[in-house]
Amino acid sequence: MPLPSSGTSAGIGNEGKRSARPGRHCSTHRSIRLASPPDAALSFRFFVNHFHAMKSSASTTKFPQPEIGRTMNGADVVVESLHREGVDVIFAYPGGASQELHQAFARSDKVRVILPRHEQGGVFAAEAWSRANGKVGVCMATSGPGATNLVSGIADAFMDSIPLICITGQVFSKFIGKSAFQETDFFGMTLPIVKHSYLVLNAADLPRIFKEAFVLARSGRPGPVIIDIPKDVQQAKLTPVFPATVEFANKSLTEFPQATDDQLNGILDLISKAQRPILYTGGGIISAEASAELRSFAEKTNIPVATTLMGVGGFPEDHTLSLRWFGMHGSAYGNWAVDQCDLLLCFGARFDDRITGDVNKFATSATIVHVDIDTSEHNKNKRVQFPVASEIKYALKRLNELATAAKFTPPDTKPWHTQCAAWKRDYPFSYEESRHIVPQEAVKVLHELTNGDAIITTGVGQHQMWAAQFYPFKEPRRYLSSLGLGAMGFGYPAAMGAKVACPDKQVIDIDGDGSFLMNIQELATCHIEKIAAKAMILNNQHLGMVVQWEDRFYNSIRGNTILGDQNNIGSPDNLEGIYPDYVTIAKGFGVKARRVHKREELREAIQEMLDHDGPYLLDVIVPYTEHVLPMIPAGKSVKEMILK
Repeated sequence: MPLPSSGTSAGIGNEGKRSARPGRHCSTHRSIRLASPPDAALSFRFFVNHFHAMKSSASTTKFPQPEIGRTMNGADVVVESLHREGVDVIFAYPGGASQELHQAFARSDKVRVILPRHEQGGVFAAEAWSRANGKVGVCMATSGPGATNLVSGIADAFMDSIPLICITGQVFSKFIGKSAFQETDFFGMTLPIVKHSYLVLNAADLPRIFKEAFVLARSGRPGPVIIDIPKDVQQAKLTPVFPATVEFANKSLTEFPQATDDQLNGILDLISKAQRPILYTGGGIISAEASAELRSFAEKTNIPVATTLMGVGGFPEDHTLSLRWFGMHGSAYGNWAVDQCDLLLCFGARFDDRITGDVNKFATSATIVHVDIDTSEHNKNKRVQFPVASEIKYALKRLNELATAAKFTPPDTKPWHTQCAAWKRDYPFSYEESRHIVPQEAVKVLHELTNGDAIITTGVGQHQMWAAQFYPFKEPRRYLSSLGLGAMGFGYPAAMGAKVACPDKQVIDIDGDGSFLMNIQELATCHIEKIAAKAMILNNQHLGMVVQWEDRFYNSIRGNTILGDQNNIGSPDNLEGIYPDYVTIAKGFGVKARRVHKREELREAIQEMLDHDGPYLLDVIVPYTEHVLPMIPAGKSVKEMILK
């Protein structure tokens, strides 16, 4: 790991957007490692050096004043910096290179440290903690394998735009680049999947770096920030100076575009002329806390709303204007509406492939408006006629104000609403009942028993889609899932993090047996930490989504998709073949568990899970023959959607 040629802390100047991957614009090319922004660092040092002079100055100008702390070591500075940012919990697994940090946490009662049983569980939990409450999640690991175990979670946060701080211990500075024990170039290997990175080489920089990191993680389009701290920096004694604010030479890092009134009036003008308008909204609505503004705008303009999976809950799915979510496994009516609209208003979404299918056949009849804070998303996947760079909350708020001031009257789109209503009536999410429990029924019963008011996390696979199909969401931050990266093993650690964030809410991981097994060790964390995260496993003994593709496209040839003994496959009709025995495993962790395979026992079993006051595992045995429908095959268009 080569060191920067100058300066005291390494960073990379990619704060403006999330990365310099193709199609994204950044202030500095990603392959160059820079010292800390010289102007920011130097101005801060100048500010500190003249702190007392400023206090005694006769000038009437008031500046936010830094605070000089007591003498402490670098690790204590980290704890204090986190506390000053309002952090009250961190998911952290110790090791040699991070031991000083753990000792500092042990000396303090300001931050709760939750010990996951694997670093990946910790980063997924921190991420879900952020998804559930909108704040910046924090996790920590040691150097080498501890740090590399965070990579999937960091990539997941990057793909889904989740604010996350990942702190890693690093070997002594003198050993960096020398293949020391448990040394990895974590700074370098994570560059494509972070919003910003720091390698701290001077303990005096820690207060500023943490202040900057939180600003960067949560501002604009949120994302993960890495802070890699060598052990000698953790041990160094200093008298820290904690800045009240931080400034960046590049103002675009903290000052974001706002649509002009001309642009927004132009959007209203397009709406006034449209006959078949649709609002297509994504995770940006939830990140910006703009759900109320979206609802007001949809009602003022009388436009149906179809969301992405990232945007689920951003618009209430029981609203008459809701078309639920669309895309590969989304509602048929949502997909048809987007396909046949003449005006598509894309707010806070990015035209990813699971939404568009064949992008050349996506919304071909529509004039497309794309409002997004990240200009690198404009015309990246889909060419649009009206790209607008803006914070989405501001844009929606101002659109509502302009519409009210102009006494905007929506156009007569009754035939369009009649058509959408007919599609919704005739092609709802549905399934065929069976003598066995089918996965869709289990999710539907869970929805009924929780009154739709739980936080639902998922792993990745068929269960992930069924959870979104049969558990309608009325509020944001209730469906937490790995959607851009699609990381199996996300579900239960996510439930753990969400339950810590929202202890008064029911939090249930709807999971598949394959995905759940990947981070099953977090049952131990929930038992020891008394985190009442529940898991409802839809156990079909297969990697269900891959099996579905095998059935549809590969002549049902099984390519390593059977999770048990292929000569004795477990099922509702062969309980002796069920493998592994999740109930016994859960009991080994001290977690209450139950298996259910009879339909007549399902409702009572789910209620027992909900009533239990601690972590709980409900193993629901289901057939593997169910497919997630509708389905638009990868790379195909709505015209090729499979309905049965």
